[in-house]
Order: sequence, then structure tokens, then C-alpha cells
Amino acid sequence: MRRRGQELRRPVRRRLSGGILGLLGLFLVAGLVLFVFHHHHQDQSFPVQINEEIQQASSEGFNFTEELLSATSFARQLGDQMTLAKAYVVIAKEQNNLQLAWELSSQIRACQLLLSRAATRGRAITLEEAEPIIRKLSLLIFKAKDAHYDSAAMIMKLKAHIQALEERGNAATIQSTTFGQLAAESMPKNLYCLSIRLTIKWLQNPSLKEIMEGQRNSPRALDNNLYHFCIFSDNTLATSVVVNSTVSNADHPKQLVFHVVTDAINFPAMQAWFSMNSYKGATVEVQNIEDFSWLNSSYAPVLKQLEDAETQAYYFKGGGNSQDSRVESKFRNPKYLSMLNHLRFYIPNIYPALEKVVFLDDDVVVQKDLTPLFSLDLHGNVNGAVETCLESFHRYHKYLNFSDPIIRSKFDPDACGWAFGMNAFDLISWRKANVTARYHYWQEKNRYRTLWKLGTLPPGLLTFYGLTEPLDRRWHALGLGYDSNIDDRLIDSAAVVHYNGNMKPWLKLGISRYKPLWERYVNYSHPLLQHCFAH
Repeated sequence: MRRRGQELRRPVRRRLSGGILGLLGLFLVAGLVLFVFHHHHQDQSFPVQINEEIQQASSEGFNFTEELLSATSFARQLGDQMTLAKAYVVIAKEQNNLQLAWELSSQIRACQLLLSRAATRGRAITLEEAEPIIRKLSLLIFKAKDAHYDSAAMIMKLKAHIQALEERGNAATIQSTTFGQLAAESMPKNLYCLSIRLTIKWLQNPSLKEIMEGQRNSPRALDNNLYHFCIFSDNTLATSVVVNSTVSNADHPKQLVFHVVTDAINFPAMQAWFSMNSYKGATVEVQNIEDFSWLNSSYAPVLKQLEDAETQAYYFKGGGNSQDSRVESKFRNPKYLSMLNHLRFYIPNIYPALEKVVFLDDDVVVQKDLTPLFSLDLHGNVNGAVETCLESFHRYHKYLNFSDPIIRSKFDPDACGWAFGMNAFDLISWRKANVTARYHYWQEKNRYRTLWKLGTLPPGLLTFYGLTEPLDRRWHALGLGYDSNIDDRLIDSAAVVHYNGNMKPWLKLGISRYKPLWERYVNYSHPLLQHCFAH
């Protein structure tokens, strides 16, 4: 058989190998083209999708406050520059450089507009937005510094401005306090009208005197099986609200006895009101403080101090020495020396036959039955009261002068304070501990006002120290005469709400949010109230 030569066979093999390689190369090129196209498509679509997701997430989770506080944000940088620029505006105006002040103000407005836009849209400020304003503000601040508004001068100017603002603020505060004090001390026209008309009724109607005489001589006034409340006030309408709210919320109002003491001026009006109105069978007796012959200057230190010329000048003329003249006006309020205010320390003297009483201020409203107070175990203590200390507030050192060695040696500065206004007094324990004598001791020690400045609470804290039983806070809620933000739940759960402070509910400056609680116990359909409150 004839075989082909080697030279004839080799070319055939080359052609086959070249075809296969060419086909493989074609596939490789096509695959490369497809890969490049697909990769290019992913590069175009994937970032867009990611950017949209990031933008949506940042918009939803954007917190402008956190942005302003962040040390790395443009918003923080703009805010800092704006604050500095505002200071330079003040200095530039003082130096009569109105052009620089105008340019700074213009950039401040642009900065404020950008910050406002960022807060509204819910997206952080970008470099492109912030850079022009930052650059211009930086140049203007440098220009201000170059105009010799250096740091030292700026600090001095700002200190002067701060001092001037503080002085104006202090003056406004003192003026506001003074006006508020005057408004709180003065009697509203409608209450004055009511007092006058009641006095006329009392003088013209002898039958009213017979009614009150019967109340005063009633054996109920001495019966320890009944529930006794005492109120010392010169405000007839306020006292009537206390009585009305107490009987309205009592389970057995006929078992309640109210002992009211007032001054000689308001005695006729107070008697007329309680003789003309009935309170669900409760007994109301009214007494005149002037009839307490034992309450005189030889017995009561407060009355003795009232006869002192320096004390009279301090409290009634706003005078005294130069140091005292700088004391806040509230420390010279004569009401704090009113014997009606201090009569709470003489309850066993006034009611020698009684064993337990509940004392109520005339600026409270009763919302629940108070008779359970009479069955509380005071564990041998004299005074049942709600404590008022929260953290460091209303502790003894807030009321008393602990630089005095007597106070420092006898009392704990962190002892918890408590409130007058709703107090359960055990008069048997009171007499046994001779509490009134303790009160006299501290009043004598404070003759020159070195232990405390004003009021009955500081001497009360001293007098009842170690003799006070803490009550549940729900018995007595305070602050309705000065705090407009008391929790509604605290008010609703309280047995007694107290309008302590200058904003009494019968005054125009009373807090409107709390007035309905008081007004619901005022009978505005009464002819005398209609006449006095309509004019």
C-alpha cells in the first residue's frame, strides 16, 4: 500500500488545529463582550439603587438636633460660625461699622435659611451647600478681627452686655415679684363687696345672730365622737369653699364640725354667711380672735415682737437697717405676722376639750372624704403631715439658717420638710409634749430674724421636729398657686389640693387651669354673689 509522505500529511493537521483554535477564540471574544456589557450594566444600575436606598433611609432617620450637636456636621459648623458672627454684629454696630454689620447679618440670614431648609426637608447639609456660606462667613469674621475686634475686646464687650442683661432681668424679676405680691395681698373688688354686704345683712337681721349663737353653744362643738376641722381665715368666700368641698365629699357630713376663727373686721361677714347658708347638716361655729383674752403680748412672742419699733419698721414700712432694705419684698410681707396665721400653734388653747382636729388652710379644696384621717395611728406623734422633700428640695437647710450654732447643733440639715395646710393634730400628745411652749422658745430665739426670715413653716419645722408622722402623699397635693405643670394624675388622686403661692384661685392672676377645681364649690347663683361678681 502506498503511503503519503510526511510533507503531504502535516498541512492537513495544521488546518484542523487552526479551525478549532479559531472557533475557541470566537467564543472567548463573544464571552468577553457579554461579560463587559453585563458588568457595565451592573455598574450603572446597582449604585443608583443603593443611592436611592441610602437617601431614603437617611431621610427617614434624620435627626436635625443630633446633626446640630455632631462635631463633624456642617450644621454644627454653620451654627458655631453664626453665633460668632452675631457677636461681631453687635461690636461692629457699636463701632459704627454699619457696612460690616450689614454683611455679617446678610450671611447670618443665609445661614439661618440653609439650616431651616435642612430641618424641613429632613436631609443633612451637603458640602456644596455649606461651603459658600462658610467661606464668606470666615472671610467676614477674619475681616472683623482684622478691624481690631480681637478676642479680648470681644470678651469684654460680651461681658458688659451680659451684665447689663442680667441687671435688666433682675430688675424685671423684682418688679414682677413686687406687683405679684401687691396683687396677692390686695382684696379683689368683688370680695370686698361681698364682705360689706354680708356685714350689712348681719347688722340688719337679728335672727342671724340667734342662729350663730346656737351653733357656738351647741354640744356638738365639744363632742369628740364627731370629726372636728379648724380654719383660721379673714376670707369669707375662701372659707366657704373649704367647708363646702369638705362636706360635699364626706360620707357622713352631719358628723362634721367646723371651727372658724377670723378677725374683728370680718367677724360679722363670716357669721352672716354661715348663718345664711347650710352645709348638709354640718355644724359651723365662728369665733373672733379678739375674744381670746389669753392671746396677748405677755404670752405670745409674735405679739410682743409686733410692739417692737424695729420689727414694725421692717415689716410694715419696708425699712430697718441697710442690710434688711435689700431683702426681697416677700420677706417683709406683714401677713406672715398675722395672728390668724400663727393661731395654728395655739389650737389646744382654743379648743381645750378636743382630742384630735384636722387643720385646713383657707386656700385648699377637699376632693375626698377626710374622716379616715381621724383613725390614723400617728404612733405617739403630734402632727400628721405630708412630706415635701424630693432629693435636696424642701429639706431643713432650705428654710433655716444652719450657720447659727443653735440650729446646727439641734437639727439635721437634710431632714425632710413637710407641709402646713392639711394637718392631723393629736391634741392629747400635743399637750403632753407642751408643743406650744417649744414654739414660743423658737420665736423668742428668732427675735432678730437670724434663724429664719418669714412664715410659719420654719418655726413649725422646729416646733414639730421629731413629733411629725409622715402621711401618704395622696392626702395633700401642693403647688396649685405657683406651678402650672402639676401632673393631672397627682391632682385627681389627691384628697386635698392646695393653692399655696401667690396665684390664688379667687384672684385674676390665679392659674386658669386649676380655677375650675375651686369654682365648682362656689354657689354663683347666690344673690349676694350675683350682685358682687356681676359688677
